[in-house]
Amino acid sequence: MARHKNLKNSLVTLYPSFVLHLISLSPFNSLISTPKKSPSPKRCSSPNLSLFFISLVIIFAFLGLSLLNFIPTSQNSVNCSATSPSPVSAVLSDDSDDDEPRLSRIAMVPLPAHRVSGNLTGEEREFWRQPDNEGYRPCLGFSIEYRRESARVSKEKRRFVVVVVSGGLNQQRNQIIDAVIIARILEAALVVPVLQVNHIWGDESEFSDIFDVEHFKKTLQADVRVVSSLPSTHLVSRQTVETQIPRHAPPLWIRTKFLNRLKQEGVLVLKGLDSKLSKNLPLDLQKLRCKVAFHALRYAAPIRELGNRLARRMWIEGPYISVHMRLEKDVWVRTGCLSGLGREYDDIIARERDSRPEFLTGKLNMSHVQRRLAGLCPLNALEVARLLKALGAPKNARIYVAGGEPFGGSSALKPLVTEFPNVVRKEMLAREGELGPYTNRSSVLAAIDYIVSLSSEVFVPSHGGNMVRAMQGHRAYVGHRKFIKPNKRAMLPFIEGLAISDAEFSSTMKKLHKNSQGQPEMRNNKRDREVVAYPVPECMCK
Repeated sequence: MARHKNLKNSLVTLYPSFVLHLISLSPFNSLISTPKKSPSPKRCSSPNLSLFFISLVIIFAFLGLSLLNFIPTSQNSVNCSATSPSPVSAVLSDDSDDDEPRLSRIAMVPLPAHRVSGNLTGEEREFWRQPDNEGYRPCLGFSIEYRRESARVSKEKRRFVVVVVSGGLNQQRNQIIDAVIIARILEAALVVPVLQVNHIWGDESEFSDIFDVEHFKKTLQADVRVVSSLPSTHLVSRQTVETQIPRHAPPLWIRTKFLNRLKQEGVLVLKGLDSKLSKNLPLDLQKLRCKVAFHALRYAAPIRELGNRLARRMWIEGPYISVHMRLEKDVWVRTGCLSGLGREYDDIIARERDSRPEFLTGKLNMSHVQRRLAGLCPLNALEVARLLKALGAPKNARIYVAGGEPFGGSSALKPLVTEFPNVVRKEMLAREGELGPYTNRSSVLAAIDYIVSLSSEVFVPSHGGNMVRAMQGHRAYVGHRKFIKPNKRAMLPFIEGLAISDAEFSSTMKKLHKNSQGQPEMRNNKRDREVVAYPVPECMCK
């Protein structure tokens, strides 16, 4: 029926004679034809005038409806309306098999938040209470100009962008997002990104091992043409790899630097994109960033299935907290901080840092004490436990610890387990053989942590980083699930103050974190923020 209706309206627009025929059938015809002489000079004209105005209204109404049918609409945009369902409830089913993916169905959503009940104190109820999302919902309606350009860009077959991405999983995600944006800026096709072997963790995973390639292509088919490999016509024995990209490069710089070369050579190979593209892009490109992050980059089916199984095992027993603990050995080496595990462990980190000084990142002239008080160090297990207790987390709260193997093993988590006995990691939650295929695949293990953490009632990171920013934005995008961002610089002096009472410490921690628990926070208040971490207002509207 819809196809027939569009065909009829097309005829109205393309064949004006059809409209003229309608006019000829009405009294409006008297305005464009020669009137016949009436034998009666005193004939009353009132009925003809009435018919004339009725016909006029009908014709203009018909023409108006025909015109509305030709106003371009986006079939793959998330619109914001007062009657639309919540972003979580509307998207629990998988994507349909239609040619155009429906972006109102998000790629990955958390399990529903629990209705907390039972014998809880007021403080504990407040801890589990979810923030008010203030009516914000995903809103990815692209402009008419963007959609017009898409008809050409999405069919590009002459120019190709190849991107090599590096780092851990969430660092790779950021670079893949920017790769799509750069391909769009240059109006080129994007070759499925190449994942560089991770030398720190020895992970040799390829894009298709971690992400759903076909879903990636299908979701972006109206924005950028994505191909699995370069066509044979563009293969050359040697290709220049471009690595010199300044930080905060705007679209104009990208076009000026690369467009002519791309037109001449047909292929552009980029490497080292990490956080190089400007955070402040035109609105359509910001929306495209969200579309890639929250819709296109869906994990491969085996990872999704395993991650969802573990998440359900946590969820089925009630609300739970996910804590992203950055306690890995390389984190202590890179941050220049001490683990708090004692002299033996501190000496190991110091020797490692002395042998590889290039690993230390930033603030080289600061001591480990200064770094810690400046908020540059990860919170250790004791500090996380004190913060959770002060904010009202029940002692029997179930806690999922995301992150790599802690330096120091189980002893590194002992202070947290002492205060909250129900602490589990993915290795404890998985059944025999489930994690076996991914033993040496750090990116896959990080993806599983991501899936389980997304469904938690409360998410708390011990340190900043790519995982934290990705989780912050994703939790906001699916309804502003509670996200507690520790104010390390402000809270650590109180942790050091042994004379402070538990009640006073709790009151202070609640005041410090009152406005950092997942409420909608505008990105445009601070322009250096990433839209993927702060999707309001570019990617969400009321």
